[in-house]
Amino acid sequence: MRRLLTSLLFTLTAVSVAAAADIKGAKDHPLLPRYEGSEIIRYEQQAYTDFKLIVAPIKKHGGRDTNLDAVLPLEGKFTRIAYKMPAERSSLEVFRNYEKALADAGFTPIFSCDRKECGGRNFGLAIGAGPLYMTFGDQDADQRYIAAKKSRPEGDVYASVYVIMHRTGGGPLKDRALALLEITEVKAMEERMTVVESSAMQRDIAASGRVAVHGILFDFDKDTMRPDSRPQLDEIAKLLKAQPDLKVLIVGHTDSKGAYDYNRDLSQRRARSIVEALARDYGIAAARLIPVGIGMAAPMATNRTEEGRALNRRVELVDIAN
Repeated sequence: MRRLLTSLLFTLTAVSVAAAADIKGAKDHPLLPRYEGSEIIRYEQQAYTDFKLIVAPIKKHGGRDTNLDAVLPLEGKFTRIAYKMPAERSSLEVFRNYEKALADAGFTPIFSCDRKECGGRNFGLAIGAGPLYMTFGDQDADQRYIAAKKSRPEGDVYASVYVIMHRTGGGPLKDRALALLEITEVKAMEERMTVVESSAMQRDIAASGRVAVHGILFDFDKDTMRPDSRPQLDEIAKLLKAQPDLKVLIVGHTDSKGAYDYNRDLSQRRARSIVEALARDYGIAAARLIPVGIGMAAPMATNRTEEGRALNRRVELVDIAN
């Protein structure tokens, strides 16, 4: 038995060698090798985005957004790789190899589960949501999962591995073990949005009745303003004090990540926190400020790129004409 386990645990190659059958443009992540003989069937990488890492059983239907107590919000460089395993490899064999690979790479486990212990079908659907559904959705009968963290000076790294046996349907995935790797390299976003001065806001409001500002920043997935929002708040307060008759809607916008109702509520809470800060810290009458949250409903750019999503995450001041 010991000899068999030793053999299984060394099936992951020490040096990643791309398989000829990998999809175009795909590659292994430098922190984790591939299982020998596996093929990359899905690949995605974003220089900076948000991701909710599952760190507890998924108990409610609706995915990560309705199980916020079971996820850890992260931001940074994100990589997603799905592998198809060679024939006649069990999900347990593949999973044990990845457990060892994570340990060898210096990762410490945060959460691990299998089958119904993970949350059954709700867990599988949370992992296999959206475009991943046809590959990983509704395959929870033999699901296994681990989330782990690696600390390093340049920023922490979080990795999760989800392994299933693809039992339903036919085609090349039938009766194959599949592994989904999701890796977030935590880092601060490069701040490229400049503070809009009060004079510029006044000109835009006079011309179009509204102005968009991107310099008010919030903690990820929260309505708590970051300290670096202060310069933009200063300019908004300066505008309102210079024009005592000006009444505005404070409109919160989000990108399209997450559920519609959740984003609308989040943007409403963020707009309300801006109103409260302007009244509390600057003495602006709250009656002049109406918080409105519309979530993802009015994008100013595409949500298909991080640059576009960054533009869509904004606050607008809209003049309430008397």
